[in-house]
Amino acid sequence: MPRSGRTVEEIYGELRERILDGVYPPGIRLSQQTLADELSVSRTPLREALHRLEADGLVVAEANRGMTVSPAHHEQAEQSYAVRLLVEPPLVAALVGEITEKDVEVMGEALEEMERVSARTKDFQKAHLRFHTILLHRYPPLLADMTTQQHSRIVRHQRLHMSRPTVPDDFTRIDRQFLEAVRDGDGERARQLLELHLIDAALGMALDIDPDYRFDSLLIAARGLGVELEHAADGSVSRPVRLTWQRPGAVPMPHTVTSNLEHHSAT
Repeated sequence: MPRSGRTVEEIYGELRERILDGVYPPGIRLSQQTLADELSVSRTPLREALHRLEADGLVVAEANRGMTVSPAHHEQAEQSYAVRLLVEPPLVAALVGEITEKDVEVMGEALEEMERVSARTKDFQKAHLRFHTILLHRYPPLLADMTTQQHSRIVRHQRLHMSRPTVPDDFTRIDRQFLEAVRDGDGERARQLLELHLIDAALGMALDIDPDYRFDSLLIAARGLGVELEHAADGSVSRPVRLTWQRPGAVPMPHTVTSNLEHHSAT
């Protein structure tokens, strides 16, 4: 019998975690009757939860098949990082004056959690996601929803294809610098550090899975923002990838080296 009192949010959250963890792998058909029986819920809130997952890009509706779990191609993860690169750093730079001490405090707690659990993959990923979603309530609602969708797609790709995050120390080191820039109200510096972090994470994800991966959307997005990434004509790169800010107004940044990239000031 359906269990009473289960909200759409609870059903959505449970299904989302199962998809992100690969319990429901890409391409599998999601029978509403089977799900209703498994979760002990009625069909009405279940359908609403599935529509939310469809909006997130985690499931797709197919003619005569109902809902199936979306594919998880590497190119989709790269595109999600490209979208985040285009949207989030400029937003943070514009909103830095509205970020409160409480926001900074909660981000600091998430960062400390990242450092404590760096050896535990899933716990690290959750803390890292929390760090980068704390500011979402400052974004305009539509942009916050779009950003949340990209986060979900990236997390799913990480859990399906990566056994552990690459060099968590690189992540926490740059995130700490980003938090300091946010706390100082330095919008342009925060923007550049977030750009560097997103590019570093995108490079690491793709190249750890496929060392011969050829980039496309990430290079286009970076170039549109005045960020030059050294690459071959076919989109292939060699680590560490040389990164240089070319756009007017970019502030000087200290020389930075991670396992994936190396930053140099523009000459």
